[in-house]
Amino acid sequence: MKKFLYSFLGTVAGIWISVFIGFILMFFAIGLIVSSSGSNMTTVKLKDDSVLKISLSGNIVDRETPANLMEQIYSNAEKAVALTDMVDAISAAKDDSQIKGIYLECAGANMGLAQAEALIAALKEFRQSGKWVYSYADSYTQSDYYVASVADSVFINPIGMLDIHGLSATTMFFKGLMDKLGVEAQVVKVGTYKSAVEPFLLSGMSDASREQQEHFLGNIWGYVKGQIAANRKISADSINALADSFTFTRQADFYLSKGLVDGLKYQHQITDLLASETGKADEPNMISFSDYVGLSNSPLGKNAGKGKKIAVLYAIGDIVDSGNEGISATSMVPEILKIAKDESVAGLILRVNSGGGSAFASEQIWEAFEQFKKLCPEKPFYVSMGDMAASGGYYISCGANKIYAEPVTLTGSIGIFGIIPNIQPLMREKLGVNVETVQTNTGSFPTLLQPMTDGQKAAMQSYVNNGYELFVSRCANGRHRTVEQIKAVAEGRVWDGQSALQHGLVDKLGGLEMAVADMAGELGADEYYTVNYPEVKVKWWEMLLDMDSDLSAAISETDAATIQQTARALRTIRNMSPLQCRTNYIRVR
Repeated sequence: MKKFLYSFLGTVAGIWISVFIGFILMFFAIGLIVSSSGSNMTTVKLKDDSVLKISLSGNIVDRETPANLMEQIYSNAEKAVALTDMVDAISAAKDDSQIKGIYLECAGANMGLAQAEALIAALKEFRQSGKWVYSYADSYTQSDYYVASVADSVFINPIGMLDIHGLSATTMFFKGLMDKLGVEAQVVKVGTYKSAVEPFLLSGMSDASREQQEHFLGNIWGYVKGQIAANRKISADSINALADSFTFTRQADFYLSKGLVDGLKYQHQITDLLASETGKADEPNMISFSDYVGLSNSPLGKNAGKGKKIAVLYAIGDIVDSGNEGISATSMVPEILKIAKDESVAGLILRVNSGGGSAFASEQIWEAFEQFKKLCPEKPFYVSMGDMAASGGYYISCGANKIYAEPVTLTGSIGIFGIIPNIQPLMREKLGVNVETVQTNTGSFPTLLQPMTDGQKAAMQSYVNNGYELFVSRCANGRHRTVEQIKAVAEGRVWDGQSALQHGLVDKLGGLEMAVADMAGELGADEYYTVNYPEVKVKWWEMLLDMDSDLSAAISETDAATIQQTARALRTIRNMSPLQCRTNYIRVR
């Protein structure tokens, strides 16, 4: 009894000590956040003859995302930068008499080509107002230089580096690893080009996958090099030759001689140049795009709430049935219906950046947009595609009145597949565990513990075929084409934006700003503004509750990116719903 009492009291004491320490950590974390934010609470005022500073660094995301508590405490990750903030700032500065020009500081941003396109379009429009754009970098990555090439003048550090290497897409194949683990990927699919399953079936790329990748990479690179060439007033062939010449190893004088840059300067010389351009003796009046967006007296702030309200609904990440990450059907469907019932909304634009996911969730979201069109027949519904809107990402887009894609967008991938892992070799050969099953009937869903029977394979293939036919019919109805016309460009094939336009999968090449402007034109709105959905909500208490697990992860974090990607891929298989409208992750760089 005494031992029990000691044990009980010890447990209670441990609980109270844990709670006490938890509260201390919580208040410590909140104190850090408050002190961190408090140091930035100085009032920002826009001065005459100012320069808008656009910093290309860190991770560029399509829209604002909630801050992560652990990142605030440990500062072990860069805060994501919202593309919308950058574009909004550039667009507002165009009409702001207090802004004389833009300073583009390039420091290796992690961004997609469609995101770069949005920045380029905004900067070109800014320059058309008669104002200047200067760019500088110690070292230019290819994506940074792509954006910088639109500037009036491009400068680089005298011992800086500039990288032009063309485009590539890399795929990791896990077949060898799965064989070693004793896991078999049993795949049923429709689509010759549906290569999302290949990493789990093959040790290398199929001919069909290589064909489609060579096609869209060639088209996209042709567009990108053509844009750089036009911006810098040199030939596209010269840009292509430079991509074969290991430009990152060259001296800065080489970049100057080839017309890639306009001058070699150190950072302090750029500061002097900006001061001179704005009539200042020492330091230029510089304002960051994030501070500028927050000003109520900027053109951006003044226009908010005037004219027609256009809802921009963001769909970013994997499409899932439910959950808090990616495009969750259980969250997205009510959001669409809520927008439909909002009488203040004049039109809806879906901004998609997704390679797809659950076929079931894709259908639910597609149907919700159909409900929007029925409930609000007078309200236009457009889609703006980002870096990727493929497979399920195209499924949820295909019913729109108009679809916009960038030339560099990856889209299409109209196909269906299912993966049912078989871990019997792992259990039997690696772990020495044998599994036997007794059942009354044969029509059960395949399990992980045994290979599929012939009957199960046939049933699953029929299931996938039905899903494919439904997908194709949705696309045919939405695009006002026959099923045969859609099937001719389907089979799971991924298309670049230019090819998608040729095949009728999209209506127009351009970004979100173009889609918004065109919708305003259709609405006959001289004045309009956009509101982003879903609303970004920060739930600090949830992050505090997760603090313990996040701390453990932070302590044990390593740089083994390959291992992490492998584990993520296997976890994705485990969590997949049976039927998938998904394309493989393609990072064009």
